[in-house]
Amino acid sequence: MGRVVPGSATWSYVGAWIAIVVAAFAIGTAGYIVIGGWSLGDAFYMASITLTTVGFREVRELDEALRLWTTALAITGVALIFGTVGIIVEELVREATSGRREAKRVAGEVSGLRDHYVVCGYGRVGSTVATELEHEGHRTVVIDGNEPSLERARREGHLVVAGDATDDATLHAAGIDRARGLIATMDSDANNVYVILSARALNPGLFIVGRASSTDALAKMQRAGADRVVSPYTMAGRRLAELASRPRVVDFLDQALSHGQLAFSIEELVVEPGSLLVDRDVATLRHDGVFVLAIVRGENDYEANPPDARVLGAEEVVIVSGPAPDLARLAGRPERA
Repeated sequence: MGRVVPGSATWSYVGAWIAIVVAAFAIGTAGYIVIGGWSLGDAFYMASITLTTVGFREVRELDEALRLWTTALAITGVALIFGTVGIIVEELVREATSGRREAKRVAGEVSGLRDHYVVCGYGRVGSTVATELEHEGHRTVVIDGNEPSLERARREGHLVVAGDATDDATLHAAGIDRARGLIATMDSDANNVYVILSARALNPGLFIVGRASSTDALAKMQRAGADRVVSPYTMAGRRLAELASRPRVVDFLDQALSHGQLAFSIEELVVEPGSLLVDRDVATLRHDGVFVLAIVRGENDYEANPPDARVLGAEEVVIVSGPAPDLARLAGRPERA
């Protein structure tokens, strides 16, 4: 932002001003040659000291016509100097105020968010996480200290907060106290552990997922307060093994869990009080085309294939499958594009 690059509006503006300055010197020099019959060297020197308002003694005696010409050049020189200063100041002010305006706009939007996700680190993993969350209909705020990464996140439509994610003030700026979840995807395991510690202290009810590169870091992130920890290398190994042994199952689940790949989807839904799921039984939902695969009773504890008479209670978590529009309606959110 604010860089002078060929083809930009700023470059055209500055280029036009340079052309005016060059033209003033050329015309001033030509005037002394035509009116006074001076040599090119004397004419250019006189035009230069006049336009720059240096005020050295005249090269030659000036008659009436040359005095008028010199006066006109002196006025032109003053205008050029003040104009140049004005352009520079205007550009600096525009650069500063536009950055502040953008920061205020983002802060205003973030202040209005509730139940959003905070993604710390916008590298290859973080950008994929943020994109998938947005496709799922969840608002995200990206925290990163690297300007190219922030610019890429802006271009891809995410709200961004520039700063160190390990700093409490930065997390507050991202609305951590009102967020639903945080995903720590920075390259440094130590930074991810620190972010998880800070986020858990600032919002005890936050759902936190961390990225770990080593087994030691995985255990530390869990102790720091992460609800889930993912090792990209372990996940990649499992993924390769699953693709080798049951590729069609993996492909189907990928498409069912991804955005817009299938009309059929798999979702995790909370039975909110007053929602369309509360007090419904499994048979009624199946009749409507929604299948209850399991009811979550606790950590790694699932009531799989519940009986038809099983009635869903408020605050229970269910894993369901069915047409994507129906699941979006039950979840109370727009259908995914």
